[in-house]
Amino acid sequence: MSSVKSVLVVDDAAFMRVVLKDILKNTGITAIFEAGDGLEAVKSFKDNRPSLVTMDVNMPKADGIQALKAILTIDPTAKVVMVTAVEQKHVVDDAMKIGAKGYITKPFDREMVSSVLSNVSRSA
Repeated sequence: MSSVKSVLVVDDAAFMRVVLKDILKNTGITAIFEAGDGLEAVKSFKDNRPSLVTMDVNMPKADGIQALKAILTIDPTAKVVMVTAVEQKHVVDDAMKIGAKGYITKPFDREMVSSVLSNVSRSA
């Protein structure tokens, strides 16, 4: 993931943010920002301009789809990877149509997360 300099991890569950941050740190990424809801995510994206965003689907204040749309309005080239439970695949399909670059499912599999994020980081 050499092209990824920083990542914004968005999830309302602090434990999930910790797990994803641990996976990211093991890939060598050290600039990791966090947000606990969609509104925080949009503000952090504006302030920090991360290379990549992992976006939970279900969150308070603004859900992942709303935050995705807002981030893509700020930067249409933003690399956003949706994070979802397996049974929410239809929501991820909608997010991909809107402009998400990929998705990862909970519970996290380290190799799968690393693979998806590497693929997204290489995409234009």
